[in-house]
Amino acid sequence: MRRRRQFEETLNHDRWLLSYSDFITLLFAFFVVLFAATYRDNQTIRKLSRAIHNGFQTMGAFSQDETGYGGTYSSALPDTDLATSQVRSAIPPKTAQLGRSAVDVFELRRQLETEMGKELKNREVVLQVTPEGFVISLKELGFFNSGQAILLPGAAEKIERIARILSKPGLDLRVEGHSDDQPIHTAQFQSNWELSTARAMTVLLLLVNKGGFDPRSISASGFGQYHPIADNGTSEGRRMNRRVDLVVVQARTP
Repeated sequence: MRRRRQFEETLNHDRWLLSYSDFITLLFAFFVVLFAATYRDNQTIRKLSRAIHNGFQTMGAFSQDETGYGGTYSSALPDTDLATSQVRSAIPPKTAQLGRSAVDVFELRRQLETEMGKELKNREVVLQVTPEGFVISLKELGFFNSGQAILLPGAAEKIERIARILSKPGLDLRVEGHSDDQPIHTAQFQSNWELSTARAMTVLLLLVNKGGFDPRSISASGFGQYHPIADNGTSEGRRMNRRVDLVVVQARTP
């Protein structure tokens, strides 16, 4: 009886935490792999998922074939179209996979920051990396009067400076017009659809006619108020939503 009491006193009742922590860790790895499979063109996420996968494989958490990919994770994901999303990524990868060819986003961003330093500081131009591509956002503040599609004085020169940088690598470009949700009904524009499309076309024609951009590699579209990036319930949010986005969607093969 004395030995039995001593044995019971030495039992560790928290041993279940080891199994629980192993389960949570494996569950985390599982969801990372699922997330990488969804955003398979995001190189940073794929590298992270591959590293976690290899780490658990080394520890013996699962065998070579338990992932369904025979252990060759780096080549398991086929090429697919980029996933569309309105979420803006805050961490730009060094090399973003845009379409079929790689674009050095850091270098592209560096050149634009050097050329458009004043406009970036004044928030007239905003640079972002999204799942759809590298985005140069031209805010209404520095390019258009409210409710108009005519460029402000000096705005054309800013766009031409951007065009000189974007035309060098031979990029494909999509010009997107956006507005806030305030109704518009003027002699020129009956809706925000028309206003956003007209602004996109104004920028496109300038890029082609003055900026020397290849017309075969550029397109324009108007989204009206239906793709906001901020809350239309505030004046600041509406100001951010009134924009023309230059989306670098891929690099052309020379």
